This record gives sequence, structure tokens and C-alpha cells, in this order.
Amino acid sequence: MADYKKSSVHCHSTMCDGKNTLQEMASAACAKGLTTLGFTGHSYTQRDREYCMSPSRTAQYKATIAKLKTEYKGKVDILCGIEWDLLSEDKRTGYDYWIGSAHHLYGKNTGKYYEIDFRPQDLHDCIYDDFDGDPLAAVEAYFAEVEKVAAMGPDILAHIDLIKKLNAAGEFFDEESPRYKAAALKALNAAKEHGCLLEVNTGSVYRGYRKDFYPGPWLLGEWQKMGGKVIITSDAHDVDSLTFGFDEAAAAVKAAGFKSVEVLTVNGFETQEL
Repeated sequence: MADYKKSSVHCHSTMCDGKNTLQEMASAACAKGLTTLGFTGHSYTQRDREYCMSPSRTAQYKATIAKLKTEYKGKVDILCGIEWDLLSEDKRTGYDYWIGSAHHLYGKNTGKYYEIDFRPQDLHDCIYDDFDGDPLAAVEAYFAEVEKVAAMGPDILAHIDLIKKLNAAGEFFDEESPRYKAAALKALNAAKEHGCLLEVNTGSVYRGYRKDFYPGPWLLGEWQKMGGKVIITSDAHDVDSLTFGFDEAAAAVKAAGFKSVEVLTVNGFETQEL
């Protein structure tokens, strides 16, 4: 029977921006009693090589995971996924599944690509140098990028409201603004139109950026009204966060009105009643 507590399928390693090796992550998953571990390294993105896998490293990533699948057979089902960014140049084929995401905004004035979820200064420069000092214009542009990813029909749509990561105290924009909510709802509608599975991602809480998950309670509630489906993930970048906050995420899902969650297993997605 599928169990969300034993399936962690949004995970990173030292192959991209994680802190532990693929082997260490697999060993920890086994020790924790997980039944499914899905790796989702950041796919090659020429515009931002700071955290993505290079083409050669991608080949090494696939080869190492293939070995781990054999090594851990009968202990933990290892899956080879990819977190494919809108700017990615890697193909989405050859993986067990793929997660779709958007991490960047293009600046029409400077021609720069800004990573919106890492350095506050980058987000500040993006807003003031390329969105005429209008933070909600940047928000609208971000959610428009999410719409494009959703339209590609990923197996899982990642951290739909990632734009809020550096905005915990409202430093950049008002998350209650009608413009913010309208833009977020457009992305949510695109996700529903293309049959996306939305992750409830606990990573921002683990890393101390937010006290709420992606998506937040309001957006999660809107997704439930649309009849959308969710999967709980940790966006793990180290062995300690493989299932961080899963019970709290399940509670948030139930509070939003959901009766079940999806769980990724070696046999595909299975529904677990809450």
C-alpha cells in the first residue's frame, strides 16, 4: 500500500546543488525505511550553471542511479527523475518521471536572467532594473513562466509559488494583493487545464525561508476547489530532509479539504486516502 511517509521523490545531491552524494542519499533512505526514493537533479540550463548539472554530469548522474537501482533492489525502489526548468536544454526523455519548474525571470531592459529564489539582491535588481520598480509586475511575469511549464504537462509541477521564497516578511511585495492572487490563480488554472499534479513542498520551511509550504494555504485551498491532486515532497538537498515536515504537510492538505494524496511508487502514482 502506498504511504506518503515512505516516498521522497523531489531530491537533489552533490551532482547539482545538494549536500550529499547519490549514494549517501540512497543509504539514508534505506536506513529511514523509505520504500521509494526519486532523484530529481537540476537539468542543464545554459543561462544558469550555478546549480544545474552539466551534460557530462547528467550522464554520470544517470549511470550512478542505474547502479544504485541494482544495489538497493528489494530494499528501496530508486527512481531516476529530473527537475526540468523552463530554461533547460536537456531532453525530458529517458527518465522515470520529470518535475517541471521555473526559477528565473528574464530582464527586458538588461537582458539578464535572474534567479528569483536565491539571493535577495538578485530579486531586488530584477524588480528595479527590469520591471520598473513594480514588484507585482515581476510576480506576474513569474507566474506566467509557471503557466508555460504547466502547459508542457510535467508529471509533477514544482513549488508553484516559489516567487514568495525571499518574501517571508513582505520585503518585496504583498502576497494578499489582488494582482498577486490573480496571477497565481492563472498559473493554477493552467496547471488544472493540463492535468498537473501539484507538489506540497516542505523545503522552504526546512531551510528557514518560510513558515508555510509551497503552495501556501490560500492557494492550496483554491487548488482543492478546482479538484486538483497533490503529492507531498521535501525538495531534499541533504539526508536529514528526506521526509521533513511530511506529517505537517499532510495536515495542511487535510485542512484545505483534500481527502487523499498521490504517492509515487515504482509502479507509478497511487492514491492514498488521508
